[in-house]
Amino acid sequence: MHNLQTALDSLKYGGALVYPLLLLALLALLISIDKAYVHLRYVRLPAAILDLVETYDFSWADLERQSKTLGGKNYFARFFNVILANRTKPAWWVESRAGDEAHLIQQSLGRGLWVLETIVTAAPLLGLLGTIDGMMDSFKLIGGSGLVDPTGITGGVAQALIATALGLVIAIAALFAFNFFSARQSNTVDEMERLGTRLIDHIRLDQETPAGSTERAVADARRLA
Repeated sequence: MHNLQTALDSLKYGGALVYPLLLLALLALLISIDKAYVHLRYVRLPAAILDLVETYDFSWADLERQSKTLGGKNYFARFFNVILANRTKPAWWVESRAGDEAHLIQQSLGRGLWVLETIVTAAPLLGLLGTIDGMMDSFKLIGGSGLVDPTGITGGVAQALIATALGLVIAIAALFAFNFFSARQSNTVDEMERLGTRLIDHIRLDQETPAGSTERAVADARRLA
């Protein structure tokens, strides 16, 4: 608690640029919390669905039933529902619609990441600007005849160091958050593409073997009934 109070007291000597830096820190924190919530809540994919899709000649009814358990806002459920709704159409049509949905999901997952990327660049620059401001205040206290106010010089240097350190800390934290959520986004889209390939292959199998497809349709209807 004492260390926290000391840190807060130190910020008072950081100059006016501490306030926009703290605003950037708050913005980065809010975006990181939002992204963590989205990934925990809407990018959930149970192992049972993975095992089902990886099973040869699985039942569409089983996939539809398990997809409903994810909820309508789940990104994988959205992706599966597009394929389920178009699975009787030609495979190229389904593949196109699934690709469009995956692109929309990628955009949704990436929303706000540009702000984190901007903070990574802006925070050190603001810190550097605070450093320049602090050093200029120090130089003003050096008159033609030498040093005028030694304590003022110390305050200017402290302002410079605090602004620089704060800018770097914010940038490093934002960089870790940006890289983490970018990697999560990339992994999610890659997983959707892989599962989409499995589902498109299953559709092609149904279209190549109409008799088997009819038998599966009857089995699906019995399961749903």
